[in-house]
Amino acid sequence: MRIDITLANLTLRGGPPQLGPNLGRAAALAEQAGLSTVWVMDHFFQIPPIGPADQEMLEGYSLLSFLAGHTRRIRLGTLVTGVTYRHPGLLVKTVTTLDVLSGGRAWFGIGAAWFEREHLGLGVPFPPVRERFERLEETLQIALQMWSPNNGPYHGRHYQLQETLCVPQPLSRPRPPIMIGGGGEKKTLKLVAQYADACNIFGDAAAAKHKLGVLRAHCEQLGRDYASIEKTVMVPFHADTGKLLGELAALAAVGVQTVVFVGLDPTDERNFELLASTVVPQAARLSVPGA
Repeated sequence: MRIDITLANLTLRGGPPQLGPNLGRAAALAEQAGLSTVWVMDHFFQIPPIGPADQEMLEGYSLLSFLAGHTRRIRLGTLVTGVTYRHPGLLVKTVTTLDVLSGGRAWFGIGAAWFEREHLGLGVPFPPVRERFERLEETLQIALQMWSPNNGPYHGRHYQLQETLCVPQPLSRPRPPIMIGGGGEKKTLKLVAQYADACNIFGDAAAAKHKLGVLRAHCEQLGRDYASIEKTVMVPFHADTGKLLGELAALAAVGVQTVVFVGLDPTDERNFELLASTVVPQAARLSVPGA
């Protein structure tokens, strides 16, 4: 099992003047601790239940580019980008830029978007849920085309691209891995089975077992190799080591390969010491069925 973190709460000691130093240091410590990926949110207002909307929030890809300059090995991604926030051709170019400048370390995290207040507040169109999922699928298709030798047009219901040109191509091979966030059983997990390299779901071992069973059924229906999809779960971080390791063992037993900790204070170096000394090595020893 691998361990990741997501930097969700950006209301940190020292306030905005120290956000750069604090987050750069946290990413470097995460890398030193042996974590697999540092994730950031792709939001413009803080989201519930983490905090009120007027708490600090940074634009995700600018932050990832900053963190790339403070690290050398750890992977970087948004958990996850809302499909409504950027035109897909420009979004794919943004992820490609991150991948090239980081030396091939970018993830492409994507989802259907949900935070209506943020959309309305900043004047971003917020289509009905069905349309958001249609746009999500078209964006995935555009990304795969732009990260291929096919530079031709793309004609979808919502997006029309005359040239899917993307030069330079990503350094990741064969392309940046795709993560689709969310656990919706009819649409989201089916899109994971169709297009993604990883899922990201929420909940304890029982919830994960159920969701992964749904994903497996979609894979069987579509002829996709279930084992080729990385199974990731987001869970709260806490410093009760025994309880934490028990939770990881339970998740590993149902097939979870990567745990993404949320709620970790990135300014407290003791958290990274705990991860490095105990959590990461113990997690690496866990057996994950089918991994």
